[in-house]
This record gives sequence, structure tokens and C-alpha cells, in this order.
Amino acid sequence: MSESSELRPRPLLPGRVPLSSHVLVAAVSALLAVVALSDLFAVFAGVRVHLLIDGDDSFATAPQQELDAAYGLYETAGNVQIMAYVPCAVLFVVWFFLMRRNTGLLAPDRFRNGPGWAIGAWVIPLANFWMPYRIAVDMWGASTPLPDDGEPYRASIWPVNLWWGLFVSSTLFGRYAASRYGNAETPAQVRSAVAQYVAADILDLAAAAAAVYFAVRLTAMQRLKASG
Repeated sequence: MSESSELRPRPLLPGRVPLSSHVLVAAVSALLAVVALSDLFAVFAGVRVHLLIDGDDSFATAPQQELDAAYGLYETAGNVQIMAYVPCAVLFVVWFFLMRRNTGLLAPDRFRNGPGWAIGAWVIPLANFWMPYRIAVDMWGASTPLPDDGEPYRASIWPVNLWWGLFVSSTLFGRYAASRYGNAETPAQVRSAVAQYVAADILDLAAAAAAVYFAVRLTAMQRLKASG
């Protein structure tokens, strides 16, 4: 064998998962943890605003300076959430695409569309509430170990359902709460909208935790099946 052929890069073998996906899942998990912490900060700030507003269309006896500080902290919490969410969303979609591409090497017959849809599905209006879920289900099924001879093939997808259900719920409820908060005119309406925002933030925190479990579990399953 010549020296030049020794230096030639070897092609990726089918079923072999690149290390980049495992490095990415660690980074995605870390950013999801940051998102969860930003949600926790927003919950704290929202509860503080909620407690300082009376429910009878009038402000509580708290000084105006304290109310202004609470509103300022609440706005800061919202900005922190955006700064945490944007890079996490970008990196998660990159990881999602790599997982779809790698899983296609393990079971190409499991997918109806090409790997590019693992990115495009997130940006198509309305379809982005369904298509990423279908791709995730297909990846989960393709990565599930095959049963022993004679045993029925059953791929439990509850981690996918839990993650996606929480993600969609938090997204829709968050948009509804944002609309209510933006249209609030009385203190009672502000108080109600903030309570709804707090609920949406709690759902988002739970969705982030479920996303970590889904991502780590799927990566581990794919790695196990590729090495088998």
C-alpha cells in the first residue's frame, strides 16, 4: 500500500455514529439547562409581580418604587429567556439534523422524507407543530434495539410524546399569555396575565427537562445500535 493511500481519509461506515453527535448532545443538554434556569428566574420574577398586585383592580400597598423594581426584574427575566432560548434552539436543530442523518444510515427504510426535513420541518408555519414530532418518532423507532427472536417489536415512544406535548403546550400557552399581557389595561388583567405567564414558564421548564432526557436517551440508543 502506498504512502498516499495510507493518508487518504476513510469513508464513514454505515451504522457508525460520528463523535460529533455525542459532543453536541452534551452541549445541547447544557444549553437546555440554561433555558430551564432562565425559566426558573422568570417564574420567580412573575410570582413577585403577582403578589404585589391586588386582585381588586388596584395596586397593593407596596411602595411604587418596589412595584417598579418588580416590573423591571420581570422584563429582565424575559430578556434573559430570549438570550438563553435562541442559541439553544439553533444548536438543538443542528443536533436534530445530525441525528436524523446518522439514523438514516442505520434504518433508511424508516423515513418518508430526506434528512433536510429535520431542519425545514421547524420553520414551516403550522407544520412545525407536527412534522418534527413525526421525524423524532421515526428516529426513535429506528434506534430502538430489535427484539429477540419470537418477541413482538414494540418501540415505546413515551419520552418523545412527553417532550413534544410539553413543548407544544408551553409554546401555545406562552403565546396566549403574551397576548393577554400585551392587551392588559387594568391591574387585575395584568395580574391574571402574569399568572398565565408563570404557568407557561413552568411548562417550558418541564419541556426543557424532557428534551434533555429525550436527546440523551436517543443518542445512547443510536450509539448502542450502531455498535451492535
